[in-house]
Amino acid sequence: MANPFVKAWKYLTALFNAKIDEHADPKVQIQQAIEEAQRTHQALTQQAAQVIGNQRQLEMRLNRQLADVEKLQVNVRQALTLADQATAAGDAAKATEYNNAAEAFAAQLVTAEQSVEDLKTLHDQALSAAGQAKKAVEQNAMVLQQKIAERTKLLSQLEQAKMQEQVSASLQSMSDLAAPGNVPSLDEVRDKIERRYANAIGAAELAQGSVQGRMLEVEQAGVQMAGHSRLEQIRASMRGEALPTGGTPAAGTTPATPAPAESAGGAVSEKPLGQ
Repeated sequence: MANPFVKAWKYLTALFNAKIDEHADPKVQIQQAIEEAQRTHQALTQQAAQVIGNQRQLEMRLNRQLADVEKLQVNVRQALTLADQATAAGDAAKATEYNNAAEAFAAQLVTAEQSVEDLKTLHDQALSAAGQAKKAVEQNAMVLQQKIAERTKLLSQLEQAKMQEQVSASLQSMSDLAAPGNVPSLDEVRDKIERRYANAIGAAELAQGSVQGRMLEVEQAGVQMAGHSRLEQIRASMRGEALPTGGTPAAGTTPATPAPAESAGGAVSEKPLGQ
C-alpha cells in the first residue's frame, strides 16, 4: 500500500507544476527548452570528446608499443648475431652470454607483442565508440538547430496569437457594449422587448380562439355589411337611381324620396335628393 504522505506530496507537486505551467509565460518556457537542449548538446559533446580522446590515447600507446616490439626484435637479432660470432671465435662463454641475452629479449618481445594485440583490440573498440560519438554529436547538433528554428516560429506564432487576442477582445467589447453601473445592456433590452412581443402575440392568439373573439368578429361583420349598404345608397343617389330591389338602408338613415307620379297634364320634373 502506498504511503499516503508520499502520495499527497506527489499530488501537491503535480498540482503546483500544473499551476506554474498554466500561468507561465510561453516565451520564457520556449527559452528554457532551448537552454536545456543546448546544455544537453554541450554535455554530449564533452562525452564525445572524452571518447575520442581515449581513442587517441590508445592509438599513441599502440604506436609506442609497436616501436618497442620493433626495437626488441632488433635486439634479439643482434644478440643472436653476436652469439654466433662468439661461437665461431671459439669463445663459448661469450656465446652463452649472448644467447642468454637473446632469450631475455625474446621473452620481452613476447610480452610486448601480447600487449600490442590487447591494445589493438582496445583501439578498435575505442575507434568504434568514437565514430558513434561523432555521429551522435552531429545528429544532436541538427536537432538543436531544428529546435532553434522552431523557437523562431513559435515566437512568431505567439506574437500573432497575442495580437489576435487583442483584436478579439476589442471586437467583443464593441459587440457587447456593456453599460457601466446598473444600466442594462442592449442584450437585456432586446430580450425584454422580444419577451413582450411574444406575450402580446400569444394573448392575441388566445383572444381569437375565445367566445368573445367570435362575438367581436360577428359585430365587425355586421358593421362591414351596413357600411357596404350605405355605400350603395350614396352611389345610387349620385346617379339619380333608386336603390336595388331588396336594398335595406342602414340604421339611422332616411331613404331617398321616390319620384312623384306623372300627372295627366304632363311630366313633372324630378328634383335631386335633398331639395
